[in-house]
Amino acid sequence: MRANLHLTRAEAIKKSDVNSQGVKKFKYKYIFNPNTLNYEAITYTIRDYAWIVTRYVLAGVVLGGIGIVLYASFFKDPETEQLEKKINYLETQIETFNRKIDTLELFATDLERRDENVYRAIFGAEPYVRKFSGVSSKTHNDFATDKDVEETLFRIRKLQEMFVSQSKSYEEIYSLARGQDAMLQSIPAIQPVSNKDLERISSGFGYRIHPIYKVAKLHTGIDFTADIGTEIYATGDGVVEKTESIYTGYGNNVVIQHGYGYQTLYGHMSKILVRQGEKVKRGQLIGLVGNTGSSTGPHVHYEVIRNGEKVDPAFYFYNDITPEQYEEVLQRAANANQSFD
Repeated sequence: MRANLHLTRAEAIKKSDVNSQGVKKFKYKYIFNPNTLNYEAITYTIRDYAWIVTRYVLAGVVLGGIGIVLYASFFKDPETEQLEKKINYLETQIETFNRKIDTLELFATDLERRDENVYRAIFGAEPYVRKFSGVSSKTHNDFATDKDVEETLFRIRKLQEMFVSQSKSYEEIYSLARGQDAMLQSIPAIQPVSNKDLERISSGFGYRIHPIYKVAKLHTGIDFTADIGTEIYATGDGVVEKTESIYTGYGNNVVIQHGYGYQTLYGHMSKILVRQGEKVKRGQLIGLVGNTGSSTGPHVHYEVIRNGEKVDPAFYFYNDITPEQYEEVLQRAANANQSFD
């Protein structure tokens, strides 16, 4: 409890003590009470002093805790600091491995797609049944307790099985391909224009924005941009089935019959260099790039038709590019940009 002594300022001064230096020293703290117009002295009970001490102790504990946390954050012992560096290094390595695994998984998936959609379709083979064990990485590493490490090891294991399975599938395809040289030479297998840097693919197979109608329409081939007069080549052995010169559609275009259920179309030429019924070889010059028909810029529109159905030509660029380039071709062809026709 607080006891209040009602004093005037003069009375408060009179009750003050004077120390040895002659300086007045008050026994109490005084506050002015506007209701009584007096200065009131304040005294504290034991309970008040106990509460004050408790507050200081609590403040000291809180400040001490904050100090310990800050010290631990900024001033680590060498052993802890070294351990954290090792952990950060391992985490960085795991991230790097996972990025590489992402790339390899995409590559393996593309190999499977090409295997099923091209190679097996060519030879009429049944789809290859791929079996995966699904074994967790814990079976192979009892010490792998970290979830990220376990996931990475599991992905590596699965990737190994994917490549083993794909290798077995290719062995089967190879056995079917022996003695089929004429067929392999006839099936489309290269790009219709020289495209070593892969920069000429402007629009791929699938739904694209039509350059004239400005709506999404199925683009049934791949557009290769090139200067007018750039050479266009036959992508497989065959016979010229049709040459056509019209003001709309594919403009000046050529259709080659390759046999074995395959045809190819080359559109928007500036000049046709073959005639109907002429036999052609893969890589033979058949025309020049142009901008004829329904076209908004110089390019060649290239299509692959298998058993009467237009399919993605990107699956048939496997004779003149590396696996890494093939992956880039698929990515470029998948861009959902506006087509040229």
